[in-house]
Amino acid sequence: MSAIIEIRNVTKEFRVLNRREGLRGSIKDLFSRDYKTVRAVDNISMSIQQGEIVGYLGPNGAGKSTTIKMMTGVLEPTSGEILIGGNIPYTNRTRNAQEIGVVFGQRSQLWWALPLIESFRLLKDIYMIDDKQYDSMLELYRSLVDIEPLLHKPVRQMSLGQRTLSDILAAFLHDPKIVFLDEPTIGLDVSMKAKIRTLISALNKEKNTTVILTTHDMGDVDALCQRIVIIDKGKMLYDNDIEHLKGFFGSYRTLKLRIDGDMKASAESIQKELPEFSVSADDEWISVLVDEEKAKVIDVLGKLQSSYRIKDMQLEEISTEEVIKKIYEEGVA
Repeated sequence: MSAIIEIRNVTKEFRVLNRREGLRGSIKDLFSRDYKTVRAVDNISMSIQQGEIVGYLGPNGAGKSTTIKMMTGVLEPTSGEILIGGNIPYTNRTRNAQEIGVVFGQRSQLWWALPLIESFRLLKDIYMIDDKQYDSMLELYRSLVDIEPLLHKPVRQMSLGQRTLSDILAAFLHDPKIVFLDEPTIGLDVSMKAKIRTLISALNKEKNTTVILTTHDMGDVDALCQRIVIIDKGKMLYDNDIEHLKGFFGSYRTLKLRIDGDMKASAESIQKELPEFSVSADDEWISVLVDEEKAKVIDVLGKLQSSYRIKDMQLEEISTEEVIKKIYEEGVA
């Protein structure tokens, strides 16, 4: 089976002016030829099959958005080759646009003053969707979410969650082969996040649509992605499923403690006592990420019991969020 997305040894470089400080420097910059080359994407390759949901992850500035822009045809790579459904996206942007859907952050493709149904009708004409397919998609949407209250509501009157849900429906409306979702649940409450994750999963299964998801919310990754790709500083660090990734960190356990006193202050104190481990805190728990190759959890707990009054404790396997954090910090051995 041929891949729907093929990226082969792709590199993207930008020429950036070395700017000077102050007014005099700004004037000199107008005539400057002092440029440096920044490599945003550095020789990455991957192959994605039809119907996959792939989490494309990395810290800010890793090169995620640059890669997505090349796949959508907005940017052309400096070197290498990208094929989207067998087409080169940046040489035939019109044809590529027919095959993809996009939801980028809070940039809505809906018409602000119009009811949602009017935006759908405009998109129907733009993408030349026939009546049968359009009616079929609306029926599918009705079966998945309670869309009727939104159809005749102007977009400007919608909540953030309603707009995001509507944008996702708009991205799938012309039945694209691939949909790119950039931080689709950012800023949403827990209930709306769950509803949108369920919607994305259902549309992926029903239409066999390939989904490329960029997110910093590990809940999105756990709920949706069968496979993750991690990049940092333009280089690919990992490309496999999440369970395989956790195998690299099988010796890690999260020790969660509830301690008398100020949790944040106690966490800072514990971090000083255990500098080799990562310690964090919220309003309820202090979390210590213990590498059992360095020390057993029972030994760490015994040491802390001698210094703190522990009211409750839990032991958890390393979370997806902690795995990704370790990858960002240390890479994969």
